[in-house]
Amino acid sequence: MSNPKHTLFWMTLFLAVVAVVGVLIHRPLIEAFMANWVFNLLIVFVLLIGIGLTYRQVFVLFPEMRWISQFRTGNAGLSVLQEPRLLKPLARQLGEDAKRDRFTLSTLSLRTVLDGIHSRMDEQREITRYFISLLIFLGLLGTFWGLLGTINAVGEVITNLDMSQQDFGKVFGDLQAGLLTPLQGMGTAFSSSLLGLGGSLILGFLDIQAGHAQNRFYDGLEEWLTSVTNLVDRVDAEKELT
Repeated sequence: MSNPKHTLFWMTLFLAVVAVVGVLIHRPLIEAFMANWVFNLLIVFVLLIGIGLTYRQVFVLFPEMRWISQFRTGNAGLSVLQEPRLLKPLARQLGEDAKRDRFTLSTLSLRTVLDGIHSRMDEQREITRYFISLLIFLGLLGTFWGLLGTINAVGEVITNLDMSQQDFGKVFGDLQAGLLTPLQGMGTAFSSSLLGLGGSLILGFLDIQAGHAQNRFYDGLEEWLTSVTNLVDRVDAEKELT
């Protein structure tokens, strides 16, 4: 089976590159973040949780691989209390009395076990996919929030503008001062979009890498099971021929 450590390496390398780029452009990023630091802090917090979940998807494969290694080498310790999470359908199907080099499963049982393991992997990935969509939603929500504040501020500026004054310099000064609030709203809108979409791209790449690790684990498991399983259907067919 493929070693998930390679996936962890590429995920960590990608985050390191993102961190280096963030350091190089830290000044505009800080200005964008401070445009609405409360809302943007929420986006960053969601991104950090999503990163932790993607790493968890990879780390959870290590105990599963250790369980398979113990089973294949015939080591003890495969009790119910120590059964794995992803491979729980397989562990319960085999039981403790199964031989490490030859065990019997029907074709239907083998497919049921593999489908159960695959569904458990999909359940884990659904959480990270939700966080990717949540980052995009928060970015769009911040955009509309900022635009709404901009529209209200522009309306107030137009309403409070007194064109009856003879001093047009003062009128222009009032207009200039009134436009500062709408510009702040635009900053809120674009900064939230920047962080939300950027965070979704980062989390999306990590989710792809974690998905590749899970798929390689599943493919290796399927190949191992089909190669060492004595299928009941095949045994019955041979008996009928004899």
